[in-house]
Amino acid sequence: MPSLKTFRLRIRSVQSTQKITKAMKMVAAAKLRRAQEAAQAARPFAQAMDRMMASLAGAMQGRQGVPRLLAGTGDDKVHLLIVATADRGLCGAFNSSIVREARRAIRALLGEGKTVKILCVGRKGRDQLRRDYGNLIIDTISDLGKPRLVYGDASKVAARVVELFDEGAFDIATVIYNRFRSVISQIVTRQQIIPPAVSDQAEPVAGAAPYEFEPDEETILQELLPRNLTVQIYRALLENAASEQGARMTAMDNASRNAGDMIRRLTLQMNRSRQASITKELIEIISGAQAV
Repeated sequence: MPSLKTFRLRIRSVQSTQKITKAMKMVAAAKLRRAQEAAQAARPFAQAMDRMMASLAGAMQGRQGVPRLLAGTGDDKVHLLIVATADRGLCGAFNSSIVREARRAIRALLGEGKTVKILCVGRKGRDQLRRDYGNLIIDTISDLGKPRLVYGDASKVAARVVELFDEGAFDIATVIYNRFRSVISQIVTRQQIIPPAVSDQAEPVAGAAPYEFEPDEETILQELLPRNLTVQIYRALLENAASEQGARMTAMDNASRNAGDMIRRLTLQMNRSRQASITKELIEIISGAQAV
């Protein structure tokens, strides 16, 4: 059985770890509130933009002169997956859930004979994906959101995506991220951003006024399409930021609880060891006295 000194050292070590996890939980809780407010504030605008782009994509199918960002290349052979993760760990299954969905999408696309390219936003996604799909990763963008996430961070990612699209590097772009639901629940989301996905929800509602453009559709769309791309990426980054802090807060709370349980078990074992040592000494004293 370990000595009492060994038990004390172990308990002190776990207590130090517990202090760190509690501090990280408090920091994550403070950051979570701001990140959650930012994500919730961005949702209505991003959703409205997405619905409008989907409606336009459905209404302009087959027309001439439709911008490529709206209509796409007309093919679906090359897919770009924008895998948005965090730069740091210690946030539970936040990063691994996104990477798991990315792996699932990659396997499905490769099974269909498609070409897949990966743009990693965040180091953790790159580190996990390069083990099996390192040859598919074309670029990594990291260190976003320092000291806090701003619209300019999304502009960097959007500019890189547009640059690749203009070079003809892909036909369809999809972003994979975690949508924030609550502190203990994040939903892995896969959203097609180039071209905007056409769905039944994009059909115009009966009696609703159609979109009107001034001065003309081409001029407005040239400005609106790149901005919509940046807005959708910004929304994904904001949702990721809130999800990351929520996952980290939960993970650090669980770690603190586990550390407390370990301290109690070690303390109990130390007390038993000390009691056994005292009992042994008493028996030796009594035996020695009886022998005399």
